[in-house]
Amino acid sequence: MSEIPPSAQRPNRTALSSVLPIVTEGERAWVAKALCSTSDPDELFVRGAAQRRAVAICRHCPVVRECGAEALDNQVEYGIWGGMTERQRRALLKEHPEVVSWAEFLSKRKPRSVG
Repeated sequence: MSEIPPSAQRPNRTALSSVLPIVTEGERAWVAKALCSTSDPDELFVRGAAQRRAVAICRHCPVVRECGAEALDNQVEYGIWGGMTERQRRALLKEHPEVVSWAEFLSKRKPRSVG
């Protein structure tokens, strides 16, 4: 199993909001509703079989689309975001280079069909 690159590791455990790019509070209101918002972020930055457990956290999350859009819009390389693995997000970015707003794109997909 491969290790997470040092550049992707965080020195300590922090809240989800602290690992997101800086934006206004209004743009990030969804974070408070995320099921993982009080979880240890290290649970979402995993490899291999542990990814299935991390993705399961997202399965019933009310803001899975917002989270996925945030990661795709900002091309977040590491971690589980919006119920998607790093590989799934890379595939979407490659498959749909024309997408300007991932929030809009994901809102047109079937419910819970983010990744």
